[in-house]
Amino acid sequence: MNANVDSSARRTAAAAVLMVAGCSGQIAPLGAPAGALVAAPVVMSAAAVDAARLMAADKEPGNWMASGRNYGEQHYSPLQYIAASNVRQLGLAWSYDLDAPHRGQESTPLVIDGVMYVTSAWSKVFALDAKTGAPLWTYDPKVPGQVAVNACCDAVNRGVAAWQGRIFLGTLDGRLIALDAASGRPAWEVMTVTPGARYTITGAPRVVKGMVLIGNGGAEMGMRGYITAYAADSGKQIWRFYTVPGNPSQPFESAALEKAVKTWSGDWWTLGGGGPVWDSIVYDPALDLIYIGVGNGTPWNRAKVRGDALYLSSIVALKADSGEYVWHYQTTPGDEWDFDACSPLILADLKIGGTMRSVIMQAPKNGFFYVLDRSSGELLSADPYTVTNWAKSVDLKTGRPQIDSAARYSESGKPFVAMPGPGGGHSWQPMSFSPATNLVYIPVTELSFPFIPEKSSTLHRLAWNTGVDFNAGSLPQDAQIKAFIKSGLKGHLAAWDPIARKEVWRVELGRPWNGGVLSTAGGLVFQGNGMGNFVAYRADTGERLWSAETQAGVLAAPISYLVDGAQYVAIEVGWGGAFGLAAGELARDSHVASNLPRVLVYKLGGSAALPALPSATPAVLDPPPDTASASTVTAGKALYHR
Repeated sequence: MNANVDSSARRTAAAAVLMVAGCSGQIAPLGAPAGALVAAPVVMSAAAVDAARLMAADKEPGNWMASGRNYGEQHYSPLQYIAASNVRQLGLAWSYDLDAPHRGQESTPLVIDGVMYVTSAWSKVFALDAKTGAPLWTYDPKVPGQVAVNACCDAVNRGVAAWQGRIFLGTLDGRLIALDAASGRPAWEVMTVTPGARYTITGAPRVVKGMVLIGNGGAEMGMRGYITAYAADSGKQIWRFYTVPGNPSQPFESAALEKAVKTWSGDWWTLGGGGPVWDSIVYDPALDLIYIGVGNGTPWNRAKVRGDALYLSSIVALKADSGEYVWHYQTTPGDEWDFDACSPLILADLKIGGTMRSVIMQAPKNGFFYVLDRSSGELLSADPYTVTNWAKSVDLKTGRPQIDSAARYSESGKPFVAMPGPGGGHSWQPMSFSPATNLVYIPVTELSFPFIPEKSSTLHRLAWNTGVDFNAGSLPQDAQIKAFIKSGLKGHLAAWDPIARKEVWRVELGRPWNGGVLSTAGGLVFQGNGMGNFVAYRADTGERLWSAETQAGVLAAPISYLVDGAQYVAIEVGWGGAFGLAAGELARDSHVASNLPRVLVYKLGGSAALPALPSATPAVLDPPPDTASASTVTAGKALYHR
């Protein structure tokens, strides 16, 4: 198949659908009732993605058919029309305004045969002409605003999945929805969580062998984690894998949990257990294995829940057809620092010690970069990619970190200022692996956090249940702690060599919590940052080659695609997320003042321009005198720290 010709034909058909619908008044504006969108007849084969196309993604470099482009989630584009030699000629081709200001925008768009599918905060979906930005349809699932109290990390959404003419969306309130890719009409919908439970979905679904895979978040809210597979054609549940054991007096859902329960102590099931699969899901078609990244437990403070607590903060391999456990590697045994292993997982083939190895790589929150054999889970290397003080190293024989005794604040009851903090040395923002350089490009955050055990063990009905004084880090009042945190408030882009096990270059960014990364065959690395710049660097040296102002901080990862022979680079902009929501004054100082959410698309010779920023008068804070007693302030912090 000629991908370029096919893309052009499909895009033309999509434009025809748009014109027909527009002439008949059938395109609903943003904010219309869910499902009341494009009612035009389907005249194209939209999002015709299947396993064969995904496995041969490199033969269609002009498309971006899955979250990480290919099954390996490498976030690498084989396109090279835009290269180090001409990247300075990049200009804005088009932009599309999103309707969710003041919220984080974290979506990685898909582009399939000339149509872009992208999400925004509040789980909204937009289908756009990838060449012009013209809207084809929009879908608003009408997530109730009040469910945002259950979202630890903003009302964000990281994207959709495509399969055989349908687009699959996970919503903040826990639904999985299948949309017709040509019209945006819902085909089916299932509730993936118990109604009323404090679960959320922010991650993008994945589709494997005709099954839609989706996890959820909710550890801080006292929930129990799991991942579920649903039939793509009907929404019927096929299998579910729980990541932590439930009440041991009840039958276990799997043999893996019967094994895991031996690593727990205390009444963890009364607290929920945690272990959410809120982001990373990867599939290896050669081994027919699914790999998931598992999150932290409830609460962070493990004073009442001891042991390694499997499968918290672990990488777990499952059989695709059944969800049966195959192997695991726990990055942070007995995690009490919110060191999720939900950060992106990347599959690659590397020559290690003279032998080609099929590996899985991760730079999770805990600050160590891991390379594992993906067939067996054997640990091949683990090295700090940023400043880490909670553990000195990882023993390659046992796979266990050598934890500093002072870091066990749950046992000592004494404060510990950790590097990294709960935001992680690297969180959900996609990193990228380039087969051309054999380097992994990591958006690194450098930020400490004081873990001070909370005196009360009462579960908060609406707040986070961390078991630590969260305000000590997000709104620090202690002058010494405040000065220490601010002195280390920074971030950088790192090029990491997973074979030599070392950093090759870095670009200092000055602030934490920046965007995901794209590398290309054109010898480039693209990243947006919190201070409102979209930047291209040389992939081999980190030299800054080009930048554009975005009028918003950037968190999401860029993509690149081809339409009618022209290469485009696209990025969704809009700052917020976990750090933006929870870090108080630290977040205030870490992003550009304007925060206009958009999709921005660039090409060589692009001549479009963003509108001028609206005039704004800086707010002047004039709080009333502080007359509350110390006990009232303490009680208020406990109740309203969210």
